[in-house]
Amino acid sequence: MIGALIALALALEAPPELPALSVFAEESGEQTTGARSRLLDPQRILGTHPSEWLARLPGVWLSRGSGQESLLAIRSPILTGLGACGAFLILEEGIPIRPVGFCNANQIAETSLELARTIALQRGPGGVVQGGHALHGVLEVRVPALDGPSSLAFEAGSFARRSLRASLPAEAMRLDLFAVGSESFRAEEGFAQQKLLAQFAPRGAPMRLIIAASRLRQQTAGFVAGERAYRDARRFLNPNPEAFRDADAWRIALHRLSGAWRQVFYLRRDEHRFLQHFILGQPRETVGSESAGLRLEGDEGRLRLGLELEAARGQVLERQEHPLASGPPLQRLIRPPGRHYDFGVDALYGAVFGRLDLEGAGATALALGLRLEAIAYDYDNRMAAGNLREDGTPCPAPGGCLFQRPEDRRDRFLGGGVEAELKRSLGAGGKLRLRLVGNSRMPLANELYRLQRGQSVAVLSTEKIAGAEAGVRFGEERAFLAVEGFAYRKWDLVLRDAEGFLRTGGRTTHVGLEFEFERALGPKLSLLGQLSFGRHRYGFDSELAGGERIQRGRRIDSAPVATGFLMLAREIEGHGRIALSLRHVGPYPLDAENRHRYPGHRLLDLELERELGRGWRLSGRIANLLDRRYAERADFAFGEFRHIPGAGREFLLRLERRFGNGG
Repeated sequence: MIGALIALALALEAPPELPALSVFAEESGEQTTGARSRLLDPQRILGTHPSEWLARLPGVWLSRGSGQESLLAIRSPILTGLGACGAFLILEEGIPIRPVGFCNANQIAETSLELARTIALQRGPGGVVQGGHALHGVLEVRVPALDGPSSLAFEAGSFARRSLRASLPAEAMRLDLFAVGSESFRAEEGFAQQKLLAQFAPRGAPMRLIIAASRLRQQTAGFVAGERAYRDARRFLNPNPEAFRDADAWRIALHRLSGAWRQVFYLRRDEHRFLQHFILGQPRETVGSESAGLRLEGDEGRLRLGLELEAARGQVLERQEHPLASGPPLQRLIRPPGRHYDFGVDALYGAVFGRLDLEGAGATALALGLRLEAIAYDYDNRMAAGNLREDGTPCPAPGGCLFQRPEDRRDRFLGGGVEAELKRSLGAGGKLRLRLVGNSRMPLANELYRLQRGQSVAVLSTEKIAGAEAGVRFGEERAFLAVEGFAYRKWDLVLRDAEGFLRTGGRTTHVGLEFEFERALGPKLSLLGQLSFGRHRYGFDSELAGGERIQRGRRIDSAPVATGFLMLAREIEGHGRIALSLRHVGPYPLDAENRHRYPGHRLLDLELERELGRGWRLSGRIANLLDRRYAERADFAFGEFRHIPGAGREFLLRLERRFGNGG
């Protein structure tokens, strides 16, 4: 397989000009570092979830949950737990969608992805220009250009899915809207979501105002339990019809250019309400944050300098409505009804960075970078401290209640990163890249203050990652082969031990190889895709909560060795195309001891696109063409297999009208 891919580089020819086919490409015209890919015009991709977009990019796996839920992996396993979202930085037009120290595993659903001009992905630790949560990777949504075409698109599909997307540019402004609603093949599951993206740019003024908002109302379906439950009639069940997820978010960013300096002033707010159907007692949770920030970045010759300042306030409220009606007797005693946590956290964050870009001999370039950052938390507990009931009385169980609330406190953390990258042109369109990088992420508010009994203070350190990357690329944007390799070591991971304490001490290793390519197979036929291989292993021994044991050298659970995407596309007469694509997720272990595994899956999709003239376009897609039974997510917890089952064969139809220069 690898030999066949390398052979592509020896016979690259320009593929046919298919109508705005999404392609893979490195960033052009920008001073960037790291392994980067992007999807051009992602609005042209038919799909029902961001996982179907991101499957086309190497090194990333977005594991789909119920409705708009998801868990992310970028050159990493699927990460879960209180701090999992801290490993990835999610940007919209260069600005994080959540404040440092506060994030959510499902926050990708809040981005303007369905309205994007480009989706850019950086795999591996972010460069010094990004920082923040860029421990394993950076995903950025880029908004449409102000002068882009106006359009109107309607979609209808299986399970009563329907959506509307409208783009309305005008003089010095642009408005993009998206609304979608869908039911499901599972009982009592569905969602409705609306997104707005507004841009304003006064004529003659070097500034742009971007306003983004999202609203989600979801009826959630939980895991189905039992080995291979995703293959039989259990896949249609919803054991948690009472579960829900409501999320609202808005962001305002003013981008201003002053000479060689770019300035961004921004405001953000988010609120998330959901039922924790996956734990005993099913408490309701309300979390949210408000934040304001400033980012300054400029070029002084070959030196890029930057400053970030941010102030945020986050809130957490967890409340169990009713006494536990089932489960072991001890669990009923330690999980009383009422509030479990109710606290607010004020955070001040600051960062400075610099990167020096040097030109060496011949076609060689060198980039050196350094970033320093710090965060200060001020925690305010609104309940009785300790592991007590809401009314301040102890639970009638040894050790008291499960939930521990620290006294009011303040915490300070430092972080940062370094990088050195060498780039060299090889001639005939070839490029070579070598990079050494180190990055970190400071503890999140949830990790510091959502404790369990016996732990009055979480003494945590900043998580760190360091490693090397190498890449080579042949060809141009629409006819190329790129190969990337990486090896990282991560240490001071935050984990919950056998006593239920959150502590620092985990270590892991991450090694992999990635391919992405596009080439012509004939005058009207082209092949494009990506193949990604990774080995993610534990580098320590430990006992975990629930009796599970981590052992050095074992594979990390929820980490397939191989993922991939292949598309064979053919231009058809009459201004259209037909494409057959394959999505691959390889086998992966379901628990830290590697005793149970998911066998993986491969899904075939068929797409058809036809230009109807006068700006009209008709598109159709059959997802999971062979009607395979598979799991979007699988794990083994609490002594049983748990699955989020995947849908069977699905149909989606879109009718779109583009006006002006896009018609």
